[in-house]
Amino acid sequence: MSNSLAFGREHLAIPGPSVMPDRVLRAMHRAAPNIYEGELIELAQTIYQDLNVVAGNSGDALIYIGNGHAAWEASLVNTLSRGDRILALVTGRFGQGWVSMAQALGIDVQVLDFGFSQSADSAGVEAALRADTGKEIKAVITVQTDTATSLTNDIASIRAAMTSAAHPALLMVDCIASFACEPFHMDEWGVDVMMTASQKGLMTPPGVAIMFLRDTVWSYHAKADLKSPYWDWLPRAKPEFFAARFCGTAPTHHLFGLREALDMLLEEGMDNVWRRHRIQALAVWSAVEAWGDSGGTLQLNVPVVADRSLAVTCIKTTAGLAPRLREWCEREAGLTLGVGFSLGKGRMLTDGAFRIGHMGHLSPHTLLGTLASIESGLIALGIEDIGSGVEAAVRVIASSDA
Repeated sequence: MSNSLAFGREHLAIPGPSVMPDRVLRAMHRAAPNIYEGELIELAQTIYQDLNVVAGNSGDALIYIGNGHAAWEASLVNTLSRGDRILALVTGRFGQGWVSMAQALGIDVQVLDFGFSQSADSAGVEAALRADTGKEIKAVITVQTDTATSLTNDIASIRAAMTSAAHPALLMVDCIASFACEPFHMDEWGVDVMMTASQKGLMTPPGVAIMFLRDTVWSYHAKADLKSPYWDWLPRAKPEFFAARFCGTAPTHHLFGLREALDMLLEEGMDNVWRRHRIQALAVWSAVEAWGDSGGTLQLNVPVVADRSLAVTCIKTTAGLAPRLREWCEREAGLTLGVGFSLGKGRMLTDGAFRIGHMGHLSPHTLLGTLASIESGLIALGIEDIGSGVEAAVRVIASSDA
């Protein structure tokens, strides 16, 4: 017999997979459909259209059965050849991961590493591109939000730097953590390739990777020698028959879930979706700042507000506290917090950080419960020299109409 209090509904506060709405789960709870004609084909077409609405994209949207790493590979093999050079703007572990994949494919990667607590500097990007007088750099790759550090990059300013340098490279952006959480305008910002996945802002189980393309990519695609039958964009963008969109059987139940998730986002309206994420992120930041006021036991990894993600927050702690707090929250409160990634070289995980995912299907009562559980855990673990993070967050939520 357990005397834990964690016997209500559990809550997953990791930065993906995010909470799946009951509406999405119900939409997926059905028998398999006819995969050759009828409802599924019509439904899929509406999904592609509405994904583009959320992305602000007038080009193609493609779906792969895969995760975000699959989208990384698809972006590289469809635009580049072995020996091509790219410029990578790195602000965390996931930017590093994309770099490693490119290097494994034989791509020459020039890295601009901005560290783990500040966003990419557009002036540095412009300088690197101006130095490329032979225009050998074929693409600039970066993340909008790096899930490990909770840094977000100003994509519009990066494109402006590329334009100022008069450089023809493609701009490719990983929006896996940020899509449908943070504002993104693909056409307006001049992004050539963008990718995301189903399990974060789209509130659907992991297993689907999504690519967005503008027409600017096709001349690069024609010359790329890394293409393979499964990853090739062309049959997915211009299919001769429905199954070619997926190189085989469609991910039927993910499509049912995505359709319902997109309905929920568009019913709320994307401007309000982004506003909700901003207010809830402000509540988290205010809570962490209040906890850290007295003893400095906790602090936000990203000091500058403009550099912070609206979808995930990385919190640094004194050594050893983070895993103890995560264990207490899961055991006693039914709350799962995100692990901390090492903010340096060497081991992958750290005992000096944890992350709160505040993305997707989230409302104030759930978020405030998360923050109250964390505060309870801190006190239970003997960390009492803290301010009231819950009170600080409540005040943010209460003033959200201002």
